[in-house]
Amino acid sequence: MGRRARAVGITIITALAAVIALTGCGASAPRSPTTSASGAATIDRVVDGDTVIVRLSGRRERVRLIGIDTPESVKPNTPVQCYGLESSRRTHDLLPVGTAVRLVGDIEARDRYQRLLAYVYRSGDGLFVNLVLVRDGFARPYPFRPNLAHEAEIARAADGARAAGLGLWSHCR
Repeated sequence: MGRRARAVGITIITALAAVIALTGCGASAPRSPTTSASGAATIDRVVDGDTVIVRLSGRRERVRLIGIDTPESVKPNTPVQCYGLESSRRTHDLLPVGTAVRLVGDIEARDRYQRLLAYVYRSGDGLFVNLVLVRDGFARPYPFRPNLAHEAEIARAADGARAAGLGLWSHCR
């Protein structure tokens, strides 16, 4: 390698190191959640136990609750699953139309179906809806890698619901 090529290589490496240092990026730097799904919204409609439609910044957005999965109740060409109607009803009860909510995103803003991914909190009392659905036996944990900000908390809630035989844990095999 010639002297000029070596000098160019060193310059490039030095520039990359400076960019990494200035932006705080590095292999060991933790990834912080994206805020693109974050914000105040209003419930427009509950689709099923783990999906809602909200009004956010003047637009209707389909939101998939991160970290949980409820039995199917409205999926086309799929029979209603055990505890699907109960789970959907519970989400309706927790989030009636017009309820103000705070959406908090994680690493990825959308799933492969272009639904907004969010942790949903009721604005009035701060209730963490994703967690309550699992804690009360209406949903199971469903990690959405890399969106794992509340994975351990949700898993603990499911362990408690399972041990107590709540909801789907006692009704479904």
